[in-house]
Amino acid sequence: MSSRKLNLLVWVGALLCGSVAGSVSAGEVNAAVAANFTAPMQQIAALFQKESGNTVKLSFGSSGKFYSQIKEGAPFDVILAADEAIPQRLEQEGLAIAHSSFVYAQGKLVLWSAQPGLVDAKGAVLGKGNFNKLAYADPKLAPYGLAAQETLQSMKLWDKVQSKMVTGESIGQTYQFAATGNADLAFIALSQITKDGKVTEGSWWLVPSNLYSPIRQSAVQLSGAKDKAAAQAFLTFLKSAKVAAVIRSFGYELP
Repeated sequence: MSSRKLNLLVWVGALLCGSVAGSVSAGEVNAAVAANFTAPMQQIAALFQKESGNTVKLSFGSSGKFYSQIKEGAPFDVILAADEAIPQRLEQEGLAIAHSSFVYAQGKLVLWSAQPGLVDAKGAVLGKGNFNKLAYADPKLAPYGLAAQETLQSMKLWDKVQSKMVTGESIGQTYQFAATGNADLAFIALSQITKDGKVTEGSWWLVPSNLYSPIRQSAVQLSGAKDKAAAQAFLTFLKSAKVAAVIRSFGYELP
């Protein structure tokens, strides 16, 4: 065989090997993500795909529902919950890698209305009662819903507003109640109405953090992850400075 043909075969072989290696290295991460983190997660997933070649399949909803689904065998690789308790529980039950959970963001609760001027700077509208419906997420499923309940209890208003309460399955549905006018007010995540560090719609009150337990949102890799390398790479990327900038831009604090 001539040296020219041999070189050609070597070159073609190297090209094929490179193509195979490239396709093998590109994986997919199936991520369960707390609804409040929808907008930042979409940006983060796009950045991760661009830098790593791996894709992220995103599912958004309440942390409590995701926990139940994972217990039933749902094929998620990672979960980004809205609290610390669920990832830690998954670790204890052997459904997540032991001691691997970490806080990726600390959330902030707001009282929000799509109506400009309805919500005052101190949240006094809650005590005045000049509203028809107040939405909040189910405290049994959503940590932001629990924070809302704790806030009303701290303000001694929990019993007073019961007849006006509307319960959302997730913080995403709770936002929709207020955005569509089905509720005058809603307790939601600051991130849901924040873009580039600014709130640009409606009226709102940032609930003082001493009125509710800290919302320490945590992530963990699940034991049944199909592509463990891609899942680990994604969680490592979640801790990067580039991602931290995205998280801050939506009003979260960093741990």
